[in-house]
Amino acid sequence: MRIVCQTERGQDVLGLIEKVFSAAAKKFGLPRRCEVIIAFLTEDEIRQVNSASRGIDEATDVLSFPYLEGIKGKKIRLKDFPPDIDPETGDLMLGEINICLERARRQAEEYGHSFERECAYLALHGLLHLLGYDHSGCGGAAEMRAAEEEVLEGLNITR
Repeated sequence: MRIVCQTERGQDVLGLIEKVFSAAAKKFGLPRRCEVIIAFLTEDEIRQVNSASRGIDEATDVLSFPYLEGIKGKKIRLKDFPPDIDPETGDLMLGEINICLERARRQAEEYGHSFERECAYLALHGLLHLLGYDHSGCGGAAEMRAAEEEVLEGLNITR
């Protein structure tokens, strides 16, 4: 899986996120030629994005913008999504993830684990949204949390 980082910030955690995404890609059977765009935003920037995209004028920790619909639990093949293939790279574009590093630092302290663990969790949470997972509705949060913990524990990224 290829990660396209759109910001200068976050370079210190990008390698970890690549490992997390690689493990998730294996778990969910994603094609090797996938692409995720990631941006590390300030609180003010993510508040503006949240306001513009969701009508919620508040900062948040992570936002996801999936490009594909109806893919949860399905085998994803490049040939099934020709309009979503990046013509320059040949990669299937899954979507975009925005992470607020300021929130990640505070939440890591609040939850008593490392900043790196919080960033890995937020990135994985965002990726699961790109794959169609949702924590609203009946059983969605538990299913999503179980998938997050399975991937993170498999990489020994614990609380």
